[in-house]
Amino acid sequence: MNNDQNTEVDEIEDELFEHFRFDVPKGQLLLRIDKFLMNLIPNATRNKIQNAATAGDIYVNDLPVKSNYKVKPFDVVRIMLSHPPFENRVDPENIPLDIVYEDDALLLINKPAGLVVHPGHGNYTGTLVNALAYHFENLPKNSSERPGLVHRIDKDTTGLLVIAKTEAAMTHLAKQFEAKTSEREYVALVWGTMKEDEGTIEGNIARHVKDRMQMSVFADPEIGKPAVTHYKVLERFGYVTLVSCVLETGRTHQIRVHMKHIGHPIFNDARYGGDLILKGTTFTKYKQFIDNCFKILPRQALHAKTLGFVHPTTGEMMRFDTELPQDMQDCIEKWRNYSKSHHSDEEEN
Repeated sequence: MNNDQNTEVDEIEDELFEHFRFDVPKGQLLLRIDKFLMNLIPNATRNKIQNAATAGDIYVNDLPVKSNYKVKPFDVVRIMLSHPPFENRVDPENIPLDIVYEDDALLLINKPAGLVVHPGHGNYTGTLVNALAYHFENLPKNSSERPGLVHRIDKDTTGLLVIAKTEAAMTHLAKQFEAKTSEREYVALVWGTMKEDEGTIEGNIARHVKDRMQMSVFADPEIGKPAVTHYKVLERFGYVTLVSCVLETGRTHQIRVHMKHIGHPIFNDARYGGDLILKGTTFTKYKQFIDNCFKILPRQALHAKTLGFVHPTTGEMMRFDTELPQDMQDCIEKWRNYSKSHHSDEEEN
C-alpha cells in the first residue's frame, strides 16, 4: 500500500496495492527502469512495463516515473495497482501434507520436492500455503501476511518446516529464528572434494547485481545481510562430497550461495551452475553416469534434515529428524558405488 501520507484522502477512494517491490543494491549500474524490471519480473514484456509506466503504476521512492527513468543504487522501486496482488488471496486446495508432528500450538511438515512454500510471482496456486488453508482454519499470519509460516525452504529443497497454529506460537517461534537459537541442519551433495573436514562460511548475501533470480556473496559489509553456514564432511565420493550444513542465519538460498562461493556448488543446482559437469573425467561413460544421476535426482541435492526449537507452550527443547528423500538416497548410492569401483583412477579435485 502507498505509504505517502500526503495522499491519505485519495487512498480511501482509490487504494493502491503493492504488487512488486525491489530495493536497488549499492552496486547497481544506471539502467532504464523498463530494462531493470524485465530482468526481475517473470513473464514481463518491455511493452507491458512501458504501459504500466504510462499508466503511472511504477513508483521510485514513492513518486511515479516514466519508462526511461534510470534506476540508481538505493532506489526503492514499486509497482502499485488498484487491486490486491494474487498472492495475497489464498484459495484452499486439497493438497496432501506429510505431517511429522502436530499439537495445539504447531505442526511439523516434511516438504516434498517441487512444492512451493507460498504463493508468489508465477506460483499463485498449488503451494504449501494453499494446502494449509484447506487443512487448517484461522492460522496466524506472519509479518508478510502468510498464514502459519515461520520460515521457508526453496521449491526443490525437501525437508522439515515448522508451522505455527496460534498467534502466541507464531511470535515465540519467529523470535527463536530471529535470535538464531533454532537448530537447522541440512544435508547436501556438493561438487568437488572438500579440503577440510569441517569449516565455516561467512559472507553477506544479497541479490546478484546482474541476475536478479540469483543471490550472491558480497565482501562489502554494507551490502546484503550477514550469513553464516557451518559445514562438516559426512562422506567423500571423489568428484562430489556429502556434507552436513548447520545454519546460523537463514538467508534466501543461503547454503546454495555459500557452497558456490567456496567453489562447491550443490549437485544439480541449475540456478547456481551445479547442473553442469564441474568435476571428473572427459570419458563418455562418466558423462553418461552423471546424466543418469541427474535423471534420478532432477533437482538440487539439498534436504532440511533436522530441526530443533523450544516449544512455545511447554518450554521443552524439541528436535526432529527426517530420512533423506528417496531420490537423494538413490543418487548418493550411485556415487558410493562409482567411488568404490573407480577409486584407483580418481585424482583430487
